[in-house]
Amino acid sequence: MTLHTAYDAGRLVLTAGRVTLREQGPEEAAQLADGKPAGLTWVDAVPGEGTISAASMTVAAAAAGVYQPGWGLFAIQRTADGTAVGGAGFHGPPDRGAVEIGYDLAPSARGDGWATDAARALCVWALSQPQVVVVLAATVPGNRASQAVLERIGFERVSDRGELWAYELTGLPV
Repeated sequence: MTLHTAYDAGRLVLTAGRVTLREQGPEEAAQLADGKPAGLTWVDAVPGEGTISAASMTVAAAAAGVYQPGWGLFAIQRTADGTAVGGAGFHGPPDRGAVEIGYDLAPSARGDGWATDAARALCVWALSQPQVVVVLAATVPGNRASQAVLERIGFERVSDRGELWAYELTGLPV
């Protein structure tokens, strides 16, 4: 996979073929956390619940003074027309070489590979950063769609974290 990295208005933009990940800073995240579109055109008119929750995490990190650009929320956009189909990103900056990812798609965008493409792009970028040696992810046991995303790009299941199934990726995704 070829990943193109750029910056637009100081925000990281990752493009891999049909998917573009556009970083949402604290200002945009505050709008998303309120369920507003934050200047984006959303496939289902507004961001989904998971994206709203992730945006709230970015806002909280900024309020606590621990937000680090590049390690928060990204809008998942179709490269062809810029329409946002979901959100993906990191649960925070790297900690002891590890970073955790998450993703959420609008209901009408599910089943078309957008989460796989977005997660793969995030992992390629993260593992190219010198402070990252492993990418983590977790799912609830019944979320077969999310587990399939992780398996498709090469994550290995590891010891569970409480009631969550845990996964790790230490090499470039497939």
